[in-house]
Amino acid sequence: MSDDLGTLYVVGIGPGLPHAMTQRAKDVIQTADCVIASNLYQEFLRRDGTLPPETAADGGTATAEQGRPEQEVVRSSMGRQIELAREAFERVREGEDVAHVSGGDPNVYGKSDLLFLMAQEDDATDVPIEIVPGVTAALGGAANLGAPLSNDFCTVSLSDKWRGWDEIEEKLRAAAISGFVVVLYNCWRNYERAVEILREERADDVPVAIVNDAGRGDAGRNGEGRTITTLGEATEHDDEVAGMGTSLIVGNHETETWENDYEQFLVTPRGGRDVDDF
Repeated sequence: MSDDLGTLYVVGIGPGLPHAMTQRAKDVIQTADCVIASNLYQEFLRRDGTLPPETAADGGTATAEQGRPEQEVVRSSMGRQIELAREAFERVREGEDVAHVSGGDPNVYGKSDLLFLMAQEDDATDVPIEIVPGVTAALGGAANLGAPLSNDFCTVSLSDKWRGWDEIEEKLRAAAISGFVVVLYNCWRNYERAVEILREERADDVPVAIVNDAGRGDAGRNGEGRTITTLGEATEHDDEVAGMGTSLIVGNHETETWENDYEQFLVTPRGGRDVDDF
């Protein structure tokens, strides 16, 4: 590997706020020569100085006077992903370290697959790539809810942009039959359809949580919130399924609601229901 090459880091920033980002993610972003991030993620990263103050309408440059080496911040958007991947490859070849920011974890419906596919397409096997993990919505939402994922679980994206609905339906049905706790991503697309399929294989009284902007407090698109309901009543909560930041956690036959003096939680036991089983 040439000493003149930089590294392309695909960085998961979790919910995006500083308290929920790993130290590795923070270090990589702060020291990168170029950071590629959407406007929303730039806003999150500027809150505690992980990124410097904005100096231009569409991103900017931090100078040495601001306490760090010169750093370019490039705005990312859905329509520019291929263009920005190629730009990142060229920057790395010119010796720059590039941090390509992904919300949540880059491997959970994030950006890591695109960059590897683009590297293959463009014969960019000379470009060093490192994935920096982050907290995905399933884990952030589960922490908010207590212990719903303490046994086997799976995630299913309801986006039919890349997968046909027949394939999504097959996965949902298999997950329901197998007893997995199911975490649904991209719920703004087909969540009612998905719930009806799960109801074919799972009792209506199993607990379901609708989680918005997990870990983001009031900084997300809709503000952090959660609603605990049942599978039979989940589609009655359209107002809580607010957009891209919404995920659903669908319990199984062992998942129970649990309350203390402050709030309600969901718990899926790892094994037996008796403490002596541990």
